Amino acid sequence: MLGEGSRPGLRVISPAHEPVPDPTAAAFFDVDNTLMRGASIYYFARGLAARKMFRLRDLVLMTSGQLWFLARNAESTEQIDAVGAAALSFVAGRSVSEMVSLAEEIYDETINDRIWVSARELTRHYLAAGQRVWLVTATPVELAAVIAGRLGLTGALGTVAETADGVYTGRLVGSLLHGEAKAAAVKALAEREGLDLDRCAAYSDSSNDLPMLRMVGHPNAVNPDARLRLEARRQGWPVYDFRPGRRVTIVALPVAVGAGAVAGGVAAGMARRLLRRRVSV
Repeated sequence: MLGEGSRPGLRVISPAHEPVPDPTAAAFFDVDNTLMRGASIYYFARGLAARKMFRLRDLVLMTSGQLWFLARNAESTEQIDAVGAAALSFVAGRSVSEMVSLAEEIYDETINDRIWVSARELTRHYLAAGQRVWLVTATPVELAAVIAGRLGLTGALGTVAETADGVYTGRLVGSLLHGEAKAAAVKALAEREGLDLDRCAAYSDSSNDLPMLRMVGHPNAVNPDARLRLEARRQGWPVYDFRPGRRVTIVALPVAVGAGAVAGGVAAGMARRLLRRRVSV
């Protein structure tokens, strides 16, 4: 499959707000459908299924339920935590070191080719200016850290799975890193690292991340869902669209933006189609 960088005429882009050397500034990037095409947890789980660590039908059930829920912007804390627990249940009983090693393999096999070239270029602009770049995602922190490491980024915040003696229990520590929880994690990181959020930038595709976007001085929408696109239009935020057939970047709304699927929609649709066909191994 051809990646974004393989398409003729691709042009990489600069941030709408060009970063400058600033030790108190950083950029925060969501992962799924912002930094990469699709849902990272889906491709990680698919890689585990390919290694016969669980049945493909279990993968379909887990990902379709998780992505269906998250794509609809549900905000119940109990439901969100239940989704997170379901997403992490397939690693219960496995060692952390084993999962990190598998995450590295699966990144190289599958996820790397799904990183948007233009999103990668955006992160490099911030790094070249001497600013820090953090991933902030609901995906498990171990997988998020592998993605950040492979891209040469500063680090990652992600959902934390409980462990005992180096083995996953299948339960969450705290909440899924989603919505307000994501914003709280960014605020805590900024306090710890001495960052001025008014000088920071954030990038996301999902209206679920509006709390994070609203707390920084330079919010940006990437491949936005309908609600985020509307909010970006109202606020005059820069909008980027990296999907095939779209403009590479659209800046300073209210310039017209093409309609697009919400985060994870493609993967969720794939899962539902597979389920209807009753695929199993």
